[in-house]
Amino acid sequence: MSEPSFEFRDPALPAIWDKVRSRQRLSLEDGLALIQTRDVTSLGRMANHETIRRHGDKAYFVTNRQCNPTNVCVLSCKFCEFARRKGEDGAWEMDREEILAHGEGVREVHIVGGLHPDWRFDRYLQIVSDFRQRYPTIGIKAWTAVEIEWFARLERRPIKDILKDLRAAGLDALPGGGAEVFSERVRKELFFPKIGWDKWREVHLAAHELGIRTNATLLYGHIETYAERVDHMLKLRQLEDEAPGFMAFIPLAFAPGETGIPVHRQGAVEDVRTIATARLLMDNFDHIKAYWVLLSPDLASLALNFGASDLDGTIGREKIMHMAGNQSPEGLAKESMRRLIREAGKTPVERDIFYNPVEDLVTA
Repeated sequence: MSEPSFEFRDPALPAIWDKVRSRQRLSLEDGLALIQTRDVTSLGRMANHETIRRHGDKAYFVTNRQCNPTNVCVLSCKFCEFARRKGEDGAWEMDREEILAHGEGVREVHIVGGLHPDWRFDRYLQIVSDFRQRYPTIGIKAWTAVEIEWFARLERRPIKDILKDLRAAGLDALPGGGAEVFSERVRKELFFPKIGWDKWREVHLAAHELGIRTNATLLYGHIETYAERVDHMLKLRQLEDEAPGFMAFIPLAFAPGETGIPVHRQGAVEDVRTIATARLLMDNFDHIKAYWVLLSPDLASLALNFGASDLDGTIGREKIMHMAGNQSPEGLAKESMRRLIREAGKTPVERDIFYNPVEDLVTA
């Protein structure tokens, strides 16, 4: 693999490039230099080089659907436009068949929702079991660390026991949601009722110890600082060192909706800088995901040349981000996913929940 040549416009980048070339781990200071650089072209080329080293010209997607069985939630996080109180306008509780319809014709179902005041753990467990019985081969990615910790409190049982029950019911993996930003300052301001880093770490550590693969997210572009954003990435890198099990890191661009929370994002430049920084900094993560629902399909395609190697999937009707005012399409068909990947100069690979290819590359 030939190395790209550079005409760096940022004096901080040549030393970082030397580290990348020699596979040296980048520091907090390196991460801060990357995420704030104005030499976005060089940053993107460095990140793309690292992605090609790992995956060649392949970029991944999955046929999936997001299922939100309820948006009724006991929490009142300032940044959330999804949750409703029981009986409030816009609240919903799906029945069994409404829930199971989300598994029709897809390879993966992504299940997350609210912390319903009347639902016991058995109901959430039954949802996983029902999907496994109805769709024996589907990949089931369900319940964030926030929900897992809630189940443990409801049951007054250890987190690991909750995860064992879910795995026995058919769970394959955990999504990365609920991470937001691992900053106590930000948590106290925007999502004080929700768990912070210590509990989020405990859930994912327990999952990895049980052999349950997980993802990790970052909600960026609100009141967090660049230092808090980079520290979040480094905490995840350290956890993967301690207990391997992460599949992908997913930066999520904040959509303010009607919350009144200020947006501190410089548009597309901020998005690709965050993705590229993650690719270079998080050296023990296989995949960085460009979540097209928040970025827009075209920007997600561009991000495949800035360190991303996965576009997520076809998704179907997504509710959480659209309720926050996101204007992206509600679903993309398989051929549209392939087109976005080809437009980025990459080879599309349809995958399963664990990133195993599920179709011949010749036909992709």
